[in-house]
Amino acid sequence: MNDLAIKTATRHAVVLLSGGLDSSTALAWAIKQQGWICHTVAFDYGQRHRIELQAAEHVADSFGITDHRVIKVDLRSIGHSALTADIPVPKDDAQSTGVPSTYVPARNLIFLALAAGLAETVQATRLVIGANVVDYSGYPDCRPEFMNAFVRTALLGTKAGSEGGELEIATPLISLKKSEIISLGLQYGLDYALTRSCYDPIADGSPCGHCDSCYFRQQGFAELGLSDPLAYPEH
Repeated sequence: MNDLAIKTATRHAVVLLSGGLDSSTALAWAIKQQGWICHTVAFDYGQRHRIELQAAEHVADSFGITDHRVIKVDLRSIGHSALTADIPVPKDDAQSTGVPSTYVPARNLIFLALAAGLAETVQATRLVIGANVVDYSGYPDCRPEFMNAFVRTALLGTKAGSEGGELEIATPLISLKKSEIISLGLQYGLDYALTRSCYDPIADGSPCGHCDSCYFRQQGFAELGLSDPLAYPEH
């Protein structure tokens, strides 16, 4: 876990909840382990895997969240990502190196900035994000260095920060393997059947079973000797 704390924080937190395995586990951790009062936010950014927005709502409901918001941001206008543009999602290529084509330019930078704005309005002093550098080390906006830099920037660029306010980014999953993340979520009562991880789901919303996200998810459950509760097509 990597908590970037500035002063003593209140109990309110804004959780970036995509509806995927990692962000849902981070929410479970914030509620069950930390006892924080959580406000969740999902982003409708033009992603091809829009089913995650429904999943985020279901996960929030399962934990009794009363303040779940969806913010629309058109990242398709930026493009240059397999998740927002007419670019094929890589399949059966989980061991590739470098920044993958599923990287969405500046996504976490944009999302965290909006979440920081929301934190000001609900008087939250913590942001919680399910960033992870183990399975997705190719994403530059998931690194601890980026999180540290963002905290400093947000404190300089917000009214709350300029008036001596507090801000913290909690990244409880930053250095965990996928199996460790799943184990943590199960410990806190997360129903992974509610989550969605696939980058390129088929027409009925079922996972494709071949993209990087499907690979790491299935591998995580397998390492624990468990079956993923989601149904995958036969290979």
